[in-house]
Amino acid sequence: MKDHSLYWKRNLRIMAVLLGIWFFVSYFCGIIIVDVLNKVQIGGFPLGFWFAQQGAMFVFVILIFVYCNLMEKLDREFDVDE
Repeated sequence: MKDHSLYWKRNLRIMAVLLGIWFFVSYFCGIIIVDVLNKVQIGGFPLGFWFAQQGAMFVFVILIFVYCNLMEKLDREFDVDE
């Protein structure tokens, strides 16, 4: 059995990185630099609008699957999988 404190440190690091990505996409791209992004059009809509309305949700769903995959690998590595 491997050290559980190392398991939780790695788990928290994974969560922090993924939440940082979500924060960047939803807050930074959707609010802070929206004016810069709005100069680019995607499908007739400004890119900043897309990030604020759709991008953050898509990224969040993708991050859920990434987190699930990374945690499965971590659980196997520390022999805590089911």
